[in-house]
Amino acid sequence: MGADTTLRDRFEHGLAAPICLTWELTYACNLACTHCLSSSGRRDPLELSTNEAKALIDEIAAMQIFYINIGGGEPMIRRDFFELVEHAVNQKVGVKFSTNGTRIDAAAARRLAAIDYLDIQISIDGADAETSDRIRGAGSYAQARRAMDHLKDANFGEFKISVVMTRDNIEQLDEFQALAAHYGAQLRLTRLRPSGRGVEVWESLHPTREQNRRLYEWLLEHPQVLTGDSFFHLSALGDPLDGLNLCGAGRVVCLIDPIGEVYACPFVIHDEFKAGNVRESGFGRVWRESPLFKSLREPGNPGACVSCGSYDACRGGCMAAKFFTGLELSDPDPECVFGHGETALDARRMVLRPTPSPDHSKSVAVRLGSRKSLV
Repeated sequence: MGADTTLRDRFEHGLAAPICLTWELTYACNLACTHCLSSSGRRDPLELSTNEAKALIDEIAAMQIFYINIGGGEPMIRRDFFELVEHAVNQKVGVKFSTNGTRIDAAAARRLAAIDYLDIQISIDGADAETSDRIRGAGSYAQARRAMDHLKDANFGEFKISVVMTRDNIEQLDEFQALAAHYGAQLRLTRLRPSGRGVEVWESLHPTREQNRRLYEWLLEHPQVLTGDSFFHLSALGDPLDGLNLCGAGRVVCLIDPIGEVYACPFVIHDEFKAGNVRESGFGRVWRESPLFKSLREPGNPGACVSCGSYDACRGGCMAAKFFTGLELSDPDPECVFGHGETALDARRMVLRPTPSPDHSKSVAVRLGSRKSLV
């Protein structure tokens, strides 16, 4: 398992185009998830217009980026959502989009099922309503399940069920797998990062060291479960998990936000990791010439991990997890499986942590079914 070492070394020095390009279409959202990476809620009035978005898709196609991850906010809130997705597919750019499912009724499911090169991820954060709704809001689990029912009835095919692993739901792994099997779906697990609103809940919600060990063992037993390299820091426990097992920020992944700002990865939406704006120079130029990206493609500094025999396995962990918990990028991952990150955190308890930016959270919680404007 794991990526070939030579291939990983090549990826670490950057590619001509990203393997995974995440594009947040809008900050507008009708939910207020406590761990939202982008602190979404209110639409930014400066978000890319339909024509600007289509021009960006054309550039992505010219760079031969084969697929994009579309997210938000809730991407289906944009009135031109289907227009943009269909434009991308017509340009031979595959689309994977993440949604809370609240906008997928029977008609939308049929329209989605008719589009080629489309992958859908429905987000839940518990195998039952009580667990999931604590994170995503009352009624959100039921709405997500209805969306899954509609996709199944429309014969969409193998959509994905996406779950952020927390202290509360990590004991439900088998239940999540059974739910995916019920729908003929694929299960995708991702790591809770202290990014966006997640900064405020990370300490109480991130899995314990023992839970992470059980998660690692479960993932080894279920190689068909997707992780998107979320848990490469756990590979220090033994056999590497499937994937590249490295931080791909600015090397093989990056993020474009709703107003065209390009960040090193979806989990570090902060000015320190801003590489440029597509409105000013186009995406390709930012990817190729950004001083930030060039610096990230230089050989990494193992820092405090240099004396650990497992550095080659975990590569020091997640940049965003370190940054937003107040650690240096050369420090161990805050969830280091050997506890070195906890030691580093204890030594920095009085250090002011960076504040994620920008914050588009709504001033009041949004109730599903509200007739008020969502954008």
